[in-house]
Amino acid sequence: MGRSLKVSPGYIEKVKSAVGRNGFPSQKLLAEELGLSLSTLKTFLRGAPVDYINFVEISQKLGFEWKTIADQEVTDSQSPQPRSQQTCEDISPFITGNPITNPRCFFGRQKELKRLFDLLKRRPLQNAAIIGKGGSGKTSLLHYLKNITTTPTEQLRPGQKSDWLPHPENYRWIFVDFQDARRQSREGLLRYILESLKMSVPSPCDLERFMDAVSSNLRQPTVILLDEIGVGLQRCPELDDGFWESLRSLATNQTNGNLGFVLATPESPMELARSTGHSSPFFNIFGYTTTLGAMTEDEARELIASSPIPFPAEDVEWILNQSKCWPLPLHILCRERLFSLEDGEMGDKWREEGLQQMQPFTHLFEKLV
Repeated sequence: MGRSLKVSPGYIEKVKSAVGRNGFPSQKLLAEELGLSLSTLKTFLRGAPVDYINFVEISQKLGFEWKTIADQEVTDSQSPQPRSQQTCEDISPFITGNPITNPRCFFGRQKELKRLFDLLKRRPLQNAAIIGKGGSGKTSLLHYLKNITTTPTEQLRPGQKSDWLPHPENYRWIFVDFQDARRQSREGLLRYILESLKMSVPSPCDLERFMDAVSSNLRQPTVILLDEIGVGLQRCPELDDGFWESLRSLATNQTNGNLGFVLATPESPMELARSTGHSSPFFNIFGYTTTLGAMTEDEARELIASSPIPFPAEDVEWILNQSKCWPLPLHILCRERLFSLEDGEMGDKWREEGLQQMQPFTHLFEKLV
């Protein structure tokens, strides 16, 4: 790998201010002139480590004496550097296609969060199902449940609530993604759960030994988050009714109320079980279900206001109207507006692009039957 450098914030500001003065009205045009991708230039302007050659090319193109400032303005990233906690300043403020895993970047769902944590803050832990269409934010909500209560306050937004549980340090959270092939076999899933609980893994790791290990050793409140459970039911024959009945027994009779499940699904657990040929009573332990809809307008406005470059008021209203406050369309439109502002683009072409990018997700606007 080539040498890379991390540029100081002061130098970044010099570069940003020089873009317009040196014949490059936008970052996009500068990237094209340099033969770099726009994403590489944006990475540089965020202060992330940048390839040494790119640093030299950018500096020379903008008229900086890079040799004289190198010692003062950059740090050789090949030297060991302390790794800081990732925040919204290090990643895209508007996330599309990937779940949101950084609590600081998650907005809304306060009503659902209050109810879910109410179910989990006392023994016995109670079970919940999060129902929603693809793109409604189910996976992001599961990650938020897992992470928010133990994230240091300084890594959250000002005023962001995190004190949902009385003793969050006592809780264990296990996130299971059934799209992961390693979780689609019985032994692979059981082994993963035991390893997450820091319990000894028996050999062989069969269902009976798993039940013995968990029922004998689980002493802390533990929440297993089941994402894309429909995949597990449809594609994993080893996860049969006997498997699910054993999990139900653990939660209801074997762990003194210390085990709870929260699952995410596009339909109710009972309907999902029936449609995939399962009849296990595991799927009737979910006494609370919540169906994810649009965010409230206040929540949507808070998300829009998180942009590192403020949006004009008329654009805010347009984004609210077109997205109908659904998280994914909202992120898409905000992303396009931010890109256009960063690139110095004029006009409303970003709106056309945003609507086009949002089109595959307009099914969210239809009522869930």
